[in-house]
Amino acid sequence: MSRRPVGNPLALAVLASLWERPMYPYEITTTLRERGKEDSIKLNFGSLYAIIKSLEKHGLIEEARVEREGNRPERIVYAITDAGRAEAHDWMRELIAVPVKEYPAFEAGLSLLALLAPDEAVALLRERLERLDAELASRAELAEQSDELRLPELFLVEFRYRVAMTRAEREFVATMLVRLESGELGGLDAWKAMHELIESGASAAEIESLLAHHLREGAADTQQH
Repeated sequence: MSRRPVGNPLALAVLASLWERPMYPYEITTTLRERGKEDSIKLNFGSLYAIIKSLEKHGLIEEARVEREGNRPERIVYAITDAGRAEAHDWMRELIAVPVKEYPAFEAGLSLLALLAPDEAVALLRERLERLDAELASRAELAEQSDELRLPELFLVEFRYRVAMTRAEREFVATMLVRLESGELGGLDAWKAMHELIESGASAAEIESLLAHHLREGAADTQQH
């Protein structure tokens, strides 16, 4: 979505808020927080002002009026423009319909997992599993509260999506732990041998030779099967 004049998801949240009615910046923030949107969108009051100025610069929002209450400083109330409504609608269509490649931090860590020794990786994955279980338990409590409030399902879809994604991640981590601890994970022998060489002070050439040997063996095994 780099083609957008303001690509930060918080910009879309601002447009969505102003779609309802004109608001001043602090009111936008409190409205989003009251509705639990900070669980899905990173809210930063400092960044909000920069985003508002950018949206205004690109003609997506405009000053509606200036208000003053008592001795408080003046505050600008912003309203969405026709161009802003069109941009928000187009952005939403794209978000819902078009899958995009995202770069989660955990995925980046998994791609470089071999930097850690296998035993350390197991310990850290167990710690992550505990944290995921705690998050699921916390969200289960929130779900009960939502049921008691009888909130419409429409206002809980992002919450349920997050729960589903957390459960999927938990299942992945648990399965990977089983495969690691049982020795079933492919490449585990090379991984262990590499860290044994590192701990013994082996040279980079020796480590590279070991990895090349294991890669050749792995390729041969694959061909045989």
